[in-house]
Amino acid sequence: MTDTRPHGSSGTEAPGTEHEFTVRQRTQTQLILRRFLRHRAAMASLAVFVLIVLWAFIGPHLWHYSYRKYTSDNSQPPSFKHPFGTDSSGYDAYAQVMRGTQTSVKIAIMIALGSTVVGSVWGAVAGFYRGVFDAVMMRVADLVLTLPLFAIALVISSHSGGSWYWIAVVVAGLTWAYVSRVVRSTVLSLREKEFIEAARALGASDARIIFRHLLPNSLGPIIVNATVLVATGILTETALSFLGFGVQPPDTSLGLLVSHARTAVDTRPWLFYIPGAFIIAIALTINFIGDGLRDAFDPRQQRVRQ
Repeated sequence: MTDTRPHGSSGTEAPGTEHEFTVRQRTQTQLILRRFLRHRAAMASLAVFVLIVLWAFIGPHLWHYSYRKYTSDNSQPPSFKHPFGTDSSGYDAYAQVMRGTQTSVKIAIMIALGSTVVGSVWGAVAGFYRGVFDAVMMRVADLVLTLPLFAIALVISSHSGGSWYWIAVVVAGLTWAYVSRVVRSTVLSLREKEFIEAARALGASDARIIFRHLLPNSLGPIIVNATVLVATGILTETALSFLGFGVQPPDTSLGLLVSHARTAVDTRPWLFYIPGAFIIAIALTINFIGDGLRDAFDPRQQRVRQ
């Protein structure tokens, strides 16, 4: 006869004894986090991006050269004294790349935050009220989408004095419409769900439904779009600075460093390729992080065993 008793039982339990099994139920947040942690490319990219940010913001306080001060070494190749070399004026490229990375990251994050907040609220309000209100708000978003980003950014940035803050505000003001359309489409499907009807039945105000129920449940596409906007912000700032309409001296950014070094690419290539490599590294890591978040929030992904 086949023994069907649970493994490890002595066979001496009293009749009717029940075996208890503990099942730990994971929340949706835990499932999302677990899927993201299992995305190797995203985790590696997150580690690299965090290291770059820490290096850019903490490194200048520990490095013995300033990005604003000359040194006695002109046009020196990379060495132990100057890991990234120096330019023709004697500026330490290592200090300048740290400062440039810091400025570019601040601009990109501010663009992402500004575009995400404005676009999310705009799209959620339009999708919730629908009708004429939705039509008017979306036509405004469509108008913003048709505006030439670089042309307007060039004009406004040329009158902003090269301040990184105003560059971020201008670009964020021209990119929020992308987020609004994504959030609106998500809200249109969520507003008919049972939990929204229950909130209405309990007397919840429109503002509470939008900010307490609709936006939190749209967090997946919002976060994914925010990561895309970080990469977009880095590349947009680089293009503006390269054209001479971005960050201006005495401050610096990665795009400005590449712009200044473009004529020395044959004689002092380290001045061009090193900041260019940081631009590529930041854009790639952010894109991989976005891929990992997209896969983690995608409900069609394979369910993690509970």
